[in-house]
Amino acid sequence: MKTNSRYLADVLITAVAPAIWGSTYFVTTSYLPEGYPLTVAMLRALPAGLLLLLIVRKLPTGVWWGRAFVLGALNFSFFWAMLFVSAYRLPGGVAATVGAVQPLIVIALSRLFLGKPIRFLAVVAGLIGISGVALLVLTPNAALDPVGVAAGLAGAVSMAFGTVLSRHWQPPVSSLTFTSWQLTAGGILLVPVALLLEPALLTPTTENILGIAYLGLIGAAFTYLLWFRGLSRIEPSAAASLGFLSPVVATLLGWLALGQSLTPAQIAGFAMVLASVWLSQRTMMPVRPTRPGASPQPAIRQA
Repeated sequence: MKTNSRYLADVLITAVAPAIWGSTYFVTTSYLPEGYPLTVAMLRALPAGLLLLLIVRKLPTGVWWGRAFVLGALNFSFFWAMLFVSAYRLPGGVAATVGAVQPLIVIALSRLFLGKPIRFLAVVAGLIGISGVALLVLTPNAALDPVGVAAGLAGAVSMAFGTVLSRHWQPPVSSLTFTSWQLTAGGILLVPVALLLEPALLTPTTENILGIAYLGLIGAAFTYLLWFRGLSRIEPSAAASLGFLSPVVATLLGWLALGQSLTPAQIAGFAMVLASVWLSQRTMMPVRPTRPGASPQPAIRQA
């Protein structure tokens, strides 16, 4: 049975991924050209995936060809496309709040595909997290756009399916190889979409190249390696709750780097998000036997 310290280490390592993803908005707005979301998404995924493939030198076999492209579409191609549509049509706070429903979707899909029980405290933690994100990023004059809301929900569902299926389809390879397959497949799927729907990319500046390199090497290859490693070791619902850390980091970067102010409501949102993440992990914490020689207890705390 996994010990509490081992479980906590896996959670902390996995949490690095959504924390780094919180820097995506800052890097995109500060270093990348405007008007090329799909092209940037493709350049973020495909070179990173090909680089990892060169390192692992192992291609999928048999059924894993199809699974790699399904997961690549869910975790990267479709998810990133919907994310950009949502970001363009909704204020950032609304888009983040819509996307924050993902942990609740993961809980439902884990029940459907993995047979995991729906724990009351996990649902409560998800609702607290959504409320915290809303306080953190929503503004009083935020407007709703039906297409943007639909895209945000579609992206959340896509990432939720990718999260659960990444756990359901345990690959016979390392997390590094699994990441390389998905990133490459997702990037390949984005190539025709970017070519058809967007104009040719202008000659990139040094800042553009540095921004794309950061999003590809750090924001994709490194973070998704940690993410898929985490999904093989902790429950998908526990991993999904860590996604609440992304808007926290994004808000902190806006405060530190862009001089944005923090309101009392945002501070309360910070506290609620952190409480949500703690509660979600607490429900999944391994339970030690009550005394030496006692019969083993369930590996996951029941809520």
